Amino acid sequence: MYLDTITDVCVWSGGRWLDARDVHLADGRVTAVVAARELPRGKRVLKAAGGHLIPGLVNTHTHLHQACMRGIGEGEPLLSWLRTVGEETVALTPERAYAASAAAATEALRSGTTTLVDHMWPNPSPEIHDAVLRALNDSGIRAVLCRGVADRADPSRKWGFDPRLMQPLETALTHTDELTAATAGSRVSLGLAVPNPRSLTPEGMRQVRAYAEDRDLPVSIHLLETPTDDQMCRQHTGQGAVEYLESAGFLWERLLAVHCVELGTAGRATLARHGVGVSYNPLSNMRLGSGIAPVIAMREAGLRVGLGVDGAASNDTQDILEAMRIGAYLQRAAHRRADLLGFTEMLAIASGGVNEVLGLDPRADGVVPGIRADLVLHRFERDYACLPVRDPGATLLTCASSRTVDTVLVAGEAVVRDGRSARLSEEFLVDVMLR
Repeated sequence: MYLDTITDVCVWSGGRWLDARDVHLADGRVTAVVAARELPRGKRVLKAAGGHLIPGLVNTHTHLHQACMRGIGEGEPLLSWLRTVGEETVALTPERAYAASAAAATEALRSGTTTLVDHMWPNPSPEIHDAVLRALNDSGIRAVLCRGVADRADPSRKWGFDPRLMQPLETALTHTDELTAATAGSRVSLGLAVPNPRSLTPEGMRQVRAYAEDRDLPVSIHLLETPTDDQMCRQHTGQGAVEYLESAGFLWERLLAVHCVELGTAGRATLARHGVGVSYNPLSNMRLGSGIAPVIAMREAGLRVGLGVDGAASNDTQDILEAMRIGAYLQRAAHRRADLLGFTEMLAIASGGVNEVLGLDPRADGVVPGIRADLVLHRFERDYACLPVRDPGATLLTCASSRTVDTVLVAGEAVVRDGRSARLSEEFLVDVMLR
């Protein structure tokens, strides 16, 4: 159901909470945030008295197909974990890809994610991609579907990518054009996904960047999740990973660097100089023992930072509220300061820290006229463990969860109502995941 008006709600707008407001929607966007009944209400109304309305959150990094791999490789370091996940990915079928993607996208919506970036592994199967796209459309979520590409083969994945999942770059890029045509007019846009700096040759990097710039697409790349990128790049090229990317011309304002746990002072300055965005994935980095990304230093260097949940094989949920909370707490623990990354900062990071990199609307300061009607209504009374509410922002950061998410709108459509998907039933999702 598409809505015209959200009534009598407390809304985060202009950097503060405004009580007793009506939020008017039309053509998938917010048209007005006014005092209750200041303007005539539409016919399709969400009565939201007692609720708290915030912008939808943007998960800047996940692997949807990994929802069928929860708990896999527990306790293994990254390269060993990658080999385990790689075997599962090689065996992936379109049926499993659909089930995992539908479940992951719906779980993401349930925690208040309205947009996600699916960093797909390279895969030669058009049917796999079609299944993921169908799942995204069925869920109702907004998505940037990044099609995987690689051109250096190495079964060990130390200096290249699994050849069983690769195909010529020209073939992969032609298929990306086909996917772009298939998603025209939908909530899904396209990008490219590079496994890591070791997976593309310099010529491949030039070809991928030229393709992306010609079509104004973002490119997502895992970078410095562990010291392996630097070690392998130095061994094979005599340069560190950031230097290698820069020398190949593979740093620009539409590149999203994922993880960056090992990104040092010089690397931060280089990425900032080129306008690169960073996806911060705290829970995945903790689960795999990778370390803590230097987010405070990144922001001080002028880097744009967004929040990522990562795939369910390394998190093992799609709960962006959990990632938002732990993302703040982890930085506080690392710096021994309780005043870092409060609600205002974390909401800004989680709702649009790298939107421009991804080709999404620039982040607004809360729910204001003109933004997309991708919105989340929390009702804290749905969970007694959130009560009493002394400060709505503090409650959202410290103890809110999918249990408090009442309604989620994407383009003005209520795709989650009363905490459940209005598109895909829980019974259906259980059935497809257990097949």
